[in-house]
Amino acid sequence: MARRSTVQQDPRIPGDGELYAPEDLDRVASGRRGMSRRGGWGGGAGRWLIWTGRAVLWAVIVVIVVNGVRAPFERFTQANNPGTGAAAAPSDSGFPVTQASAFALQFAAVYLNFDEANADQRAERLRSFLPDGADPQFGWNRVGRMSAGAFQFAGIDVDISDPSFARVKVTYQSGSRRGLLSVPVYHEGGRFVVAAQPALLPEPAPAGLPQVADPERDSAMEAELRPQLEGFFRAYASSNQVDLQRYVASGETIEGFGGAFTLAQLKDVVVPVGSDNTRQVKAVVVWAVPSGDPNAVASAGPDGLAADAGLEQAYQLTVEKQGGKWFVKQVQGPSRSVG
Repeated sequence: MARRSTVQQDPRIPGDGELYAPEDLDRVASGRRGMSRRGGWGGGAGRWLIWTGRAVLWAVIVVIVVNGVRAPFERFTQANNPGTGAAAAPSDSGFPVTQASAFALQFAAVYLNFDEANADQRAERLRSFLPDGADPQFGWNRVGRMSAGAFQFAGIDVDISDPSFARVKVTYQSGSRRGLLSVPVYHEGGRFVVAAQPALLPEPAPAGLPQVADPERDSAMEAELRPQLEGFFRAYASSNQVDLQRYVASGETIEGFGGAFTLAQLKDVVVPVGSDNTRQVKAVVVWAVPSGDPNAVASAGPDGLAADAGLEQAYQLTVEKQGGKWFVKQVQGPSRSVG
């Protein structure tokens, strides 16, 4: 009797009851791995997707944690920094800066002008700026007088805790004194009201102008240019284009004053030393300014004759040498004092 084989099938390899020799097992297993790759996801690819998903998840968690820690830290630093209590209105804040500045300028023109002889008139004019129930004179005791003008918008600070409130800064001139007025305003639906009493602030101090050393002057060229520049400024005052073309560089057009002034004196010409064909020249001119009132009596000059007002002005000229002669290429005001 033939004996049945006692070799058992490897349970890791599903089969149909067929028996394989040991040398055939590797061939069968590799063939089935190929079928797995062709017919579905292999184990390696699945593990790759799992690890990718885990990496993305951890990245999201890190971002959430960082933002959660940073937000309260920023709020804490802002709360402890007094300089951040109010900030200039950002461009996208939605605060109506133009309308608020116009409102504050109108208010300042009424508020900073008072006279005890017309106290009721001032109170009536202030009424349209003030909240209900406010003091009609808004802090003035109805005594004395003050006159102010030259009102200009100087800036605005919007309250970051409530952007409906802002402080509008207005500059003004009162006699010989310049000053600032801080006007607290509130806006709602395109309407404005003064939110509290304003504050007078000290006038801004003048900037400290640095001293400029006198340049080394080209005296020979100054003497050469003086008659040329005297003729130019006479033509410049009258706007005589025929005369101007005698002094203006080729290809340039310079307009003049049209007779509004006349040249009283070319007081100084400063030409720094240079060797090129283009120079920057400073000219100090005294303009004769006729009276604007035809019925006004002109003041008498040193010779007893009627004299116009004299106004000294400084100019920076760009001169260019063409054909052996200097011509004016550009006229502008100086940026600084030279000489």
